[in-house]
Amino acid sequence: MADDDLVIYDGVCNFCNGAVAFIIKRDKAARFVFAPMQSEYAQKVIEHYEVDTVGVDTFMLVKNGHVFLWSDAALEITKDLSGAWCLFRIFKIFPQSFRDFFYKLFARNRIRIFGGTKQCQIPNKQILKRFRGFAI
Repeated sequence: MADDDLVIYDGVCNFCNGAVAFIIKRDKAARFVFAPMQSEYAQKVIEHYEVDTVGVDTFMLVKNGHVFLWSDAALEITKDLSGAWCLFRIFKIFPQSFRDFFYKLFARNRIRIFGGTKQCQIPNKQILKRFRGFAI
């Protein structure tokens, strides 16, 4: 697939949309592009990489042809953000299964806590070029 550094996120989750905005603000090199998992584009990427564990709680990063899921995706993203966010990689000392347990626990409750929308939020025109899967 052509898009490296592709973040696939839940486009109807307010927390997830906030996380995307957080990444964009700190991604000074504009290396990350984004696709809501509800888009046909994201579904094709998921199928291409044969990821069969994708659900509404999935946060996925495709970087240099490798797929990172859940906590691994979040921690991998921090490597490329401006500021001291890379320090969060200290959590890699914990086993992935341990980190993902807490990630999934949070993910199951994020809509209830932060709310959601009925359809994917459309990015503003200034950053739309960094998104895939939107037909405007």
